[in-house]
Amino acid sequence: MPSVFDVAQYILAAKGPMTTMKLQKLVYYSQAWSVLWEATRGSFRVRGIDAGNAETLTADHRATIDEVLAFYGERDAQWLSDLTHMEDPWKDAYAQGQNTEITPEMLSEYYSSIAPNALPPAG
Repeated sequence: MPSVFDVAQYILAAKGPMTTMKLQKLVYYSQAWSVLWEATRGSFRVRGIDAGNAETLTADHRATIDEVLAFYGERDAQWLSDLTHMEDPWKDAYAQGQNTEITPEMLSEYYSSIAPNALPPAG
């Protein structure tokens, strides 16, 4: 199982440098479709993740992340943040306390319950 750092490194290799918020949201959606804050704390722009190794990702992992990047990759950080904050996993965790973890189970429960055509338009 690849780490969030591996996923982040793959995203940065695919899309180039980006803001920390955008990277965090893309990693979040990559996990939702198939955790990172500590590695980027205090940074505005991220060029690499020292703890990450994109080579650990399988072809299936890369395919999922590539779909996420195709769908969300051109969106700006604020749009991604606004979207995550409108969805139940973030809202439920935030209601329990600002630093409540959004677990893989929470993501799975929410995203498996919505129809694929319920996703916001990519363009």
